[in-house]
Amino acid sequence: LLTGVSGTPQEKNISLASPTKVELTCKLDENSNLKNPQVTWKRGSETISHTIKTQNSWTIQVTISDSSHLGSYTCILKGEKEVSATFHLQVPKIEGKEKPVITYEGDIAVMVCKTEYKPKSWTWYMANGTELVPIDKILPKDKCKFKTPSANVARLEILKLTKADGGVYWCEAIFELGKSKARFELKVLSIVAPLKPFIAIVAEVAILVTTVVLCEVYSKRKAKGREKEFDQIERL
Repeated sequence: LLTGVSGTPQEKNISLASPTKVELTCKLDENSNLKNPQVTWKRGSETISHTIKTQNSWTIQVTISDSSHLGSYTCILKGEKEVSATFHLQVPKIEGKEKPVITYEGDIAVMVCKTEYKPKSWTWYMANGTELVPIDKILPKDKCKFKTPSANVARLEILKLTKADGGVYWCEAIFELGKSKARFELKVLSIVAPLKPFIAIVAEVAILVTTVVLCEVYSKRKAKGREKEFDQIERL
């Protein structure tokens, strides 16, 4: 990072699934106006020393043996101005579905999680208030199917949906360095839900037709009443 210097802090996410050693480098290009800066490396708010230095680059070597070594590592360069770059070391994120999964009673709901790296295992949960409960402890075995099309993909199918199946679900991938989750919201609609707009339109049309008919009947009665009045006047 910092090959081209600007006043905006730079950031980079680095996914790590298993223990490893990484080198993080901040480098200035030769044409940078920031000359002979004072360089500080920090892990969170803790200052750490860089292990390798050249004319325009500063590097730290980090051994990631467990989750406690993950986090944000920042290099800060101070000169005529101050610039910084941050490396976020984290377990791989899971690709889920941001929008709600919407389906109907009696249908099948399908939720899929993907990750770039191979996890040790996958687990599916359903939210029960603030608590996450493994799905196999809530739903019967014949109600759901767990599939892993590949090592980095997990798929959940919920069969014969009812209103009670609606709610929040989570998939969790377990890596050597920690866990990562993705959230799903399942909405189960009544089978008549798609017909509601049509029913509403039909009801409006029926009311309109009834109103027109009543108006016609009233008009005819009123017209007959006037005819009778005219007949009586002519007789008089």
